[in-house]
Amino acid sequence: MSDESLDEIGVQMDSPAEVVLGVFSAIEERDPEKLFALYHDEVESHEAASLPYGGTMRGKAAMGEQLTTAPETTWLGTWDPLQPTEAERRMDPRVVASSGEEVVILYTQRAVGRGGERFEAPVIGLYEVREGKFARAQMFHYDTAAILAFLERAAAPEPAPSAA
Repeated sequence: MSDESLDEIGVQMDSPAEVVLGVFSAIEERDPEKLFALYHDEVESHEAASLPYGGTMRGKAAMGEQLTTAPETTWLGTWDPLQPTEAERRMDPRVVASSGEEVVILYTQRAVGRGGERFEAPVIGLYEVREGKFARAQMFHYDTAAILAFLERAAAPEPAPSAA
């Protein structure tokens, strides 16, 4: 992953909320240069341990390495194949609260599985910005069991056509 500065890619962020919304924009646009430019070197991500990409990940370098060597264990590796269009990638992030360096965002996780099954669920995230960079993310999913069930159905092989 590139380690470009925000200035080099033409991104100006003035408030913690703008930094966090910039991260959402980079994710929706699948723009890794912008995303990693927004990350603090010691960025942390905390997801529910039950999810395929769950647990805690620390450090921009470690996140870049994981995306390169084990993408299937990342949020992007899990959801990207299930978000083929802008409609599924759209998260509609809304700032619910902001206090100092902390920002709370409500957003929608969307996907489409094989056969067209649609998934949509709300998520609350607590984010921290440090030194003008995105430093910490902790997501609170409404229903991790529903996420896991959808991911299991999405990963299941399609039934073979019947011989008539």
